[in-house]
Amino acid sequence: MVRRLAALLILLALCCWPLRAVAADPVGPDPVGVWPLDPEPAVEHGFDPPDDPWGAGHRGVDLLGAVGQPVRAALPGRVSWVGVLAGRGVVVVDHGGTRTTYEPVTAGVDLGATVGAGDRIGTLELTGSHCLPRACLHWGWLSGETYLDPLRLVGAGPVRLLPLWRDEPVGTAPLVARPSYAGWRAPLELLTSG
Repeated sequence: MVRRLAALLILLALCCWPLRAVAADPVGPDPVGVWPLDPEPAVEHGFDPPDDPWGAGHRGVDLLGAVGQPVRAALPGRVSWVGVLAGRGVVVVDHGGTRTTYEPVTAGVDLGATVGAGDRIGTLELTGSHCLPRACLHWGWLSGETYLDPLRLVGAGPVRLLPLWRDEPVGTAPLVARPSYAGWRAPLELLTSG
């Protein structure tokens, strides 16, 4: 009886504890953006932030593309940097509290230009690609000097747990759609194997 009561109390405590799968970051709810390459590209290398500012890691994502493919702004903003950095063409778009980076890109916009989400900002180059001999876009997202996972802008970032009493993830924008599992049945071979 005591064990059942203890187990029940532990279960109750876990159910009432606010769940967080990821730490809240300074940007608040994630804005809704668009993929910088169209059609939706394959992610060749995912986000792997460094443990410290100078540590090893992958500070963005690499999206497979084709040389000359249009590169689009993921969010609306103002072009805050255009130029060549370490031999790669780079475009940076400022969104107020955050900014997105795109490389290697032949810029198609001028410094200070206002762009909308999905507006063409340049074309994908091969020189400086992280995926040689293939072309890929290195796409980054920063808040101040903190690197964020840009896949969150298109709903493809890390899984976020929901508290039992809320309809939205803690520290994120409301979910747009949830899959329906109504009427789902296990395949016959799973039910009969064993």
